[in-house]
Amino acid sequence: MADAKVIPFDDDRSRARRRPGGRADGEAAAVRALPGPQQDHQEPEGSREGPAAGTAGEAPGADVGADGGTGGGAAAGGWEKRLAGGLAFLRRRITGDYEVDEFGYDEELTDQVLMSLLRPLYEKYFRVEVKGVENIPSEGGALIVANHSGTLPLDGLMMQVAVHDHHPAGRHLRLLAADLVFVLPVVNELARKAGHTLACAEDAERLLRSGEIVGVMPEGFKGIGKPFGERYKLQRFGRGGFVSTALRAGVPIVPCSIVGAEEIYPMVGNAKTLARVLGFPYFPLTPTFPWLGPLGALPLPTKWTIQFGEPIPTDSYAPEAAEDPMLMFNLTDQVREQIQHTLYKLLVQRRSVFF
Repeated sequence: MADAKVIPFDDDRSRARRRPGGRADGEAAAVRALPGPQQDHQEPEGSREGPAAGTAGEAPGADVGADGGTGGGAAAGGWEKRLAGGLAFLRRRITGDYEVDEFGYDEELTDQVLMSLLRPLYEKYFRVEVKGVENIPSEGGALIVANHSGTLPLDGLMMQVAVHDHHPAGRHLRLLAADLVFVLPVVNELARKAGHTLACAEDAERLLRSGEIVGVMPEGFKGIGKPFGERYKLQRFGRGGFVSTALRAGVPIVPCSIVGAEEIYPMVGNAKTLARVLGFPYFPLTPTFPWLGPLGALPLPTKWTIQFGEPIPTDSYAPEAAEDPMLMFNLTDQVREQIQHTLYKLLVQRRSVFF
């Protein structure tokens, strides 16, 4: 199978060799320029094919078929176009005629496959409601900072779909993920293809300077693995590394509050010994897992709300501001308090966990 082409951000390839799961030296890769707004190539069925509804000298409905419909040709044409598009997509994958960026992000695969797999979970199962997506800039870099919860990191994936499907400029979210993601088989490759990268300041800054929307969840494992009794209580946001990165890149910080993820896996216990044996930060015990086996791993169908808050600008600060620990502490506390306040407000407005 032919290799895909790689378009680097610049001539410095040293980071690619050091990242977990990165390409080996000398391996041909296909890296393209960072993704921009996507165009919808799917034409509404019946909008291009078929005769006009009523032409001169013909009675309306004169050409109606035996099945009572007039759009059979249009529907057939729509299916033919989708089939042709699918075959063209497979041909490009087989021949290697596609592009990924230096971090392994495959925009075409993400748009056409990964988002399509996540969308039913987003729209039908969790029924996500999105607010304030217009607060994300239409162009240039921005850092989205969100709370983290739910035992498994489904909240990050749902946030990625929210930005992808609802932002008016069709922007893509690049998530910063923990080291564990990039050592798990299969998960590592899928994460890279979906645009995730290692949660380190160097990678984040390069993406932001390239004009990307980057997402980070500073609570990390402390947030996603906290007990059910501490739901919606934000954990410590680290040492403010995300603020330092935003200051260096000169991009705004967009706080994001996610309600609904806390209840999908109510974590009532933690098998710490088993977690150490498996190399996990925690091993969750829920009312259904592991007692019901694979069935117990199904998340509860809670109703979600994702709200993007007012951006906090950083471009007015001097370059050396990133080295000021007091400024970083104040900005970190401001972002954390804004997320926590919005969480409480959304919880008060919520009618039910499931509706």
